[in-house]
Amino acid sequence: MTEKTTPPAEEKTGSVAVFGSFVLALWYAIGTPLFALTAILISPLPAPLRYDIIKQWSAVTIFCARVFCGIRCRVVGAENIPKEPCVFFSRHESAWETLAFQGMLPRQSLVLRRNLLSLPFFGWGLRRMSPIAIDRERGAAALRRMLRQGEERLRDGFCIVIFPEGTRMPPGESRPYRRGGAWLAKKLAAPIVPVALDSGKCWPRNAFFKRRGLITVRIGEPINPAGKTPEEINQESRRQIENS
Repeated sequence: MTEKTTPPAEEKTGSVAVFGSFVLALWYAIGTPLFALTAILISPLPAPLRYDIIKQWSAVTIFCARVFCGIRCRVVGAENIPKEPCVFFSRHESAWETLAFQGMLPRQSLVLRRNLLSLPFFGWGLRRMSPIAIDRERGAAALRRMLRQGEERLRDGFCIVIFPEGTRMPPGESRPYRRGGAWLAKKLAAPIVPVALDSGKCWPRNAFFKRRGLITVRIGEPINPAGKTPEEINQESRRQIENS
């Protein structure tokens, strides 16, 4: 991956953005129901157009986070994103990346837990953004469904975003990569692009208050899944992400 550089001292995580955190919460309370209802109304539209409309909710959220909470970001290695649809393997530290990726990466389908689609308002909008929803308790049936949806998304021109650790992890902590994401990437025969980030320092998991600072997203070199086992795909992705 691109060589890591250390941000200047003034760009490290700063103080708690108290006022900004309340502004962000107010936007959630007002904007989420409005966009959820909009998502329902535009359900008949083609999936790509529907996605482009609904993602404006995320764009406003990231705007509020930058202006009111002082959360900025920089992207290193954007030139590594392939022209064709690909599979992004990303580190997952907070909700920030699930929103910011929509404006940062090509049109994408997020692999997520099926129960998220049942959440009031948020889940209604999420359902109409063409995610790949999985039910881990269904075992092999879930894998077949995931593969079928993955093939459909790539045909529609969507990239796929996978968080191989399966959940958000605090900065400095990690867990083994799940095999399902690598299995899907291999079956789809699409380039795999590792993504490292440090969003958890500004937007901690399940924390109301956000912190000012600079989030760095590092996009690694694509991995060709041909001839690799899911375990080898996970190893190479993890190496790039953790060594960035």
